[in-house]
Amino acid sequence: FERATPGSAWKPTGESFPIVVGRSGLGADPNQINEIVRNMPVTVKPVVKHEGDGRSPAGLFPLTFAFGSKTTPVTKLPYTDLGEFTECVDDVNSNHYNTVVDRMQVGSYDWKSSEKMLAVGEAYERGVFVAYNSYPPKKGNGSCIFLHVWKDAGTGTSGCTAMKRADLESLLSRLDPAKTPYLIQMPIDVYRSQEKSWKLPKLK
Repeated sequence: FERATPGSAWKPTGESFPIVVGRSGLGADPNQINEIVRNMPVTVKPVVKHEGDGRSPAGLFPLTFAFGSKTTPVTKLPYTDLGEFTECVDDVNSNHYNTVVDRMQVGSYDWKSSEKMLAVGEAYERGVFVAYNSYPPKKGNGSCIFLHVWKDAGTGTSGCTAMKRADLESLLSRLDPAKTPYLIQMPIDVYRSQEKSWKLPKLK
């Protein structure tokens, strides 16, 4: 969906397509949990996302830059070409927690755990950084959340949102930082409860 201004009506753009989320489902963003539960029945107790839980974050998240390997995709987003030393740091004790860095260029190599992104292979040949737990990162809330290429329609991720390569490339071609792109994902009942207060696109 797109809108011309914050006060304009949402209009659908592009075609819908299937995706997969975390193998353990969704977990609410701790920074948005109060808003999420405000309009929910008091009996509902959302699962809150944390590091290593295999859940994709539920909430609203900026899409800030693209990355990939082999060839550069068509996109207006800032782009990071993955190299041998490109890593996403998931060590909660690192000063670089939940950031993508070039290990040879950072001033302090203080982590014991990270994703070597180029080594992941096909899944990361196309990707977008989802700025979950980023302003600033909070220790243990979760890290390294991306849009990326899926293995198949029946295999969940470790916490990312994945799709066919062709669908991701189509999405990349339409993502424009000037339009402030966001990922919105949450269970449908939560979405319905927040639709009015968050001014979300109206779903059929």
